[in-house]
Amino acid sequence: MRIAIAGATGNIGALTVTALERGGHEVVRISRSLGVDLLTGDGLDDALAGVEAVVDATNGPATDPAETVAYFGTATRNLLAAEERAGVRHHVLLSIVGIHGIEGNAHYAGKREQERLVSEGAVPWTIVPATQFHDFAALMASWTEQDGVATIPPLLVQPIAPADVADILAEIAVGEPRGRYVDVAGPDPQDLVDMARRTNEARGRTVKLVPTWSAFDPAAAGNALLPGEDARIAPTTFDDGLAQQR
Repeated sequence: MRIAIAGATGNIGALTVTALERGGHEVVRISRSLGVDLLTGDGLDDALAGVEAVVDATNGPATDPAETVAYFGTATRNLLAAEERAGVRHHVLLSIVGIHGIEGNAHYAGKREQERLVSEGAVPWTIVPATQFHDFAALMASWTEQDGVATIPPLLVQPIAPADVADILAEIAVGEPRGRYVDVAGPDPQDLVDMARRTNEARGRTVKLVPTWSAFDPAAAGNALLPGEDARIAPTTFDDGLAQQR
């Protein structure tokens, strides 16, 4: 199949490209750095010529809810419109588990807008909600770290390996549209603060972690970010992911 990846130069996008090429598929990379701009639509029609499926693994700004919703909304509208013109038969959107119960998060607001546009659009679709990735804890701590001290919310998550997410996206892209797919998650629940501590240790870094809800909506506490009971569980554990970083 000829399959396009939006956000092809990002972490998940690049891994999905690899997974699809490993399966013998022809991959079209969509990224601003490669001359295709989702915000303006420049290059989209040429990129989608002959494409049967599109995987949207794009990312965007997450500082202001209105800005994030506008960004994802514009990019998604342009992508879906170009897909409809090209006769694309399957749009696969990577989303996030738990975003519909958490209002005070700019990134989640943008992802909800993406989901709304995809589910109301004319292109047959699959939305794949995934839990947080293995590097999420260290990433959050890095955003706040100053002078060896970082604040981090005490979230309960069930992290999934990025490569496992890519494999699932590739598998779904070559199949028929499924509507809203089951949650996909890693094997084990983890405490985000402990994840950050263990990741820093594996990387040989010493950072004092201060648990706080100051930068994250407390609505995410408890089981809010955990997958549903019918979730698809990917094989790679967080310990496996850490072992690769040592």
